[in-house]
Amino acid sequence: MERRHLGRTGRKTVLRPQSFIIASVALITGFFFLQHFRISGLDRLKIENRDMPQELRTKIRPAESAPVVHRPGETIRVASFSIQAFGEDKLKQPPMVDILVRILRNFDIVAIQDIQCQHDDLLAALVEFINEKGSHYEYAIGPRLSGAPGKEQLAFIFDRESVELNRAQMYTMQDPENWMRREPLVAQFRVRGPAQDEAFTFTLVNVHVDPQAIIREINILDNVYKAVRDDGLEEDDVILLGNFGVDDRHFGEIADISGMVCVISGQATNTALTAQLDNLVFSERTTTEYTGRHGVFDFRKEFGLSKELALSISDHMPVWAEFSIYEQNAMGRVASERNGSSLDRRLPR
Repeated sequence: MERRHLGRTGRKTVLRPQSFIIASVALITGFFFLQHFRISGLDRLKIENRDMPQELRTKIRPAESAPVVHRPGETIRVASFSIQAFGEDKLKQPPMVDILVRILRNFDIVAIQDIQCQHDDLLAALVEFINEKGSHYEYAIGPRLSGAPGKEQLAFIFDRESVELNRAQMYTMQDPENWMRREPLVAQFRVRGPAQDEAFTFTLVNVHVDPQAIIREINILDNVYKAVRDDGLEEDDVILLGNFGVDDRHFGEIADISGMVCVISGQATNTALTAQLDNLVFSERTTTEYTGRHGVFDFRKEFGLSKELALSISDHMPVWAEFSIYEQNAMGRVASERNGSSLDRRLPR
């Protein structure tokens, strides 16, 4: 299975923050920020949530009781989909809604970028369409990002029959130095079905890099990764996914972290098939649950759409990767009982 290690851009373009930045953070963010987060060095960007007032929490739709698990296999698919300027206008067009629903049902979790809507019920309405035929999808959405066009929101749509969200640990990263225009949305998931001590748990970091500041923001992603990895939850499976605005050869300083890989390599991810912009990025040393299977969901080809209709849905296509439902440290106990399962299909070393 061919894989692409993250390429380096050569000379570093972002200065590594040093101790003087800690003092700057304290001065800029003041009392309010310190009431809710602790930072110990932006070179590691260690951020820990404290209890937050309810009105400041990421908006999360309450979930109903979990449905019974009916999984046909022993893997899940995690995807990212930048739905261009996703707002209520798209939900007013039945053909477009039908295609979006058919796309999203292919995945257990989808990180969504570029939500631009002033109404709070956009994803609720979309999820209702997805669930019309008996599915059990749910969503969790981050706050409107004041620095982003259209006050963009990031979100996750996920199948509650397949995975569960740790709602208490979902948060939007704080960025008092304005390194990134869109602060990443972080959420921790657990696969449903296996026993809790055997189920794959992982943290997703939903990222949308500013196309006007790609070099700066790409070169801060190593700080983002380390901050989430070291956020106190002791979760080693941290997956960055989203719209990075670059191909797998130009991920900058995150390549300094040994073992980091992109799952999409040498393949266009935009609808016009001219550029690679979207990806999933993680450490192959820790996330050994990755089966090696991945892809770009070409919905124009899949559904026989015209170029115009496909582009009206989004200028990006979903990208995805497949993972075992079993945690790596539980694999030894269950592999012998499941010969030929996806547990045996590893990314080559």
